[in-house]
Amino acid sequence: MTTETARVEAFSDGVYAIAITLLILEIKVPAPSAVPLSVQLVRQWPSYISFVISFAFIGIMWINHHRMFTHILNGTFRMCKMLISEEAKEA
Repeated sequence: MTTETARVEAFSDGVYAIAITLLILEIKVPAPSAVPLSVQLVRQWPSYISFVISFAFIGIMWINHHRMFTHILNGTFRMCKMLISEEAKEA
């Protein structure tokens, strides 16, 4: 990242990393019980499916964001404000 947009790209990467990290908070550790752990984990399949779908969706947005920056030569203050407002809407 040697372009003038490197700082904006790094900031955006951080936002995407935080969003992906927050996804795992929805998956809960099963409480100890007489039911086997494998059965309890299978019961949580909707959380796993939503995690995978959300992870893929955020990953696609991140890839598209990087592709967009291959067309931007330098960053302006106005562009930074627009990116911050867009990322606030996504979070």
